[in-house]
Order: sequence, then structure tokens, then C-alpha cells
Amino acid sequence: MERYTLPRQLVEDILRHAQSSPESEVCGLIAARNGRPQRCIAVANISPHPQTLFQMDPKQQIDAFRDIREAGEELFAIYHSHPHGPPKPSAIDLQQAAYPEALYLIVSSGQEGTAQIRGYRLKCGNAIEVKLNT
Repeated sequence: MERYTLPRQLVEDILRHAQSSPESEVCGLIAARNGRPQRCIAVANISPHPQTLFQMDPKQQIDAFRDIREAGEELFAIYHSHPHGPPKPSAIDLQQAAYPEALYLIVSSGQEGTAQIRGYRLKCGNAIEVKLNT
């Protein structure tokens, strides 16, 4: 099983973003330097059904990729939240996964407000869970 360590501040940033919109999915990118995750970049969810689906704002997504490239970083992960479901990829998540080289992180507020983050490799319609150390 692949293993990754996420810096505590990064985890807190992702959780804070998810908690800022408890009824809608949030989304963003995580930039890395030399394979080590450094920062998250929130991207607006423009889905017409944000309670159950995320769709990154195209302009913000392009700007975020440009910012990552210009900073000498690389894409490490794509994250989004599942406000009312488990932190597992949905069928739509599997269908729309467009960056097989990226890790996909899913945040769930879980039971009684206990947040969870899980990581996956999404390739060819399959999800392979990875171990996250936080």
C-alpha cells in the first residue's frame, strides 16, 4: 500500500475549507515541492448540484495550475469533500477522475462531526486506497 505523509497544517487547511461549507462539496488542489505536499489551493465549486457533486471553476483551476508551475511546484493531489457521505470515491468521482498521476483526497465530516480524510489513486474507473499519515 502506498503511504504519504500530510503536514498537519495542510490537513487543518483542508478540514477548515470543508467546514466552511458544511452542506456543499468543496474542492481544491494540493501543490508539492520535490514530492512533498506544501500547500492547498481552494478552487470554487461551480456545480449546479454542489451538495452531491463538485466541478472546479475552470478559470480558478487554470490559475492554480499556473501558480503551481510558476512556483516550481507540481500537482500532488486533488481534494474534495463529501458533506453527507463517507470519504470514499463515488461512481461520478471515478468517472470524472482526469489526473491519474495525482492523489485524490476525500474529506467527510463523518458521524458526529468527526472529520476523516482518505486518499486514493483513481485510475481506469478503479479506486486504490493509500495510507495517509497526518
